[in-house]
Amino acid sequence: MDRAGIDSIFRHHPPKSDQVERYNAIREAGKAFALVVLETTPAGPDQSVAIRKVREAVMTANAAIAIGEERHG
Repeated sequence: MDRAGIDSIFRHHPPKSDQVERYNAIREAGKAFALVVLETTPAGPDQSVAIRKVREAVMTANAAIAIGEERHG
């Protein structure tokens, strides 16, 4: 990674084109999975971590849309 890569990661990426719809699709899928985890696993630290990782996956996927398209498209 170089300075340009760091600059890209840490700047605001306003949505373009159909990105908002794709962000929402990812967020809704993550929410659905988090609810399955909540409803099918016992409360406790593992459940909390599982839901946190779903959140991280949603955030990372949305970053792939925001940042990745600048790099590749």
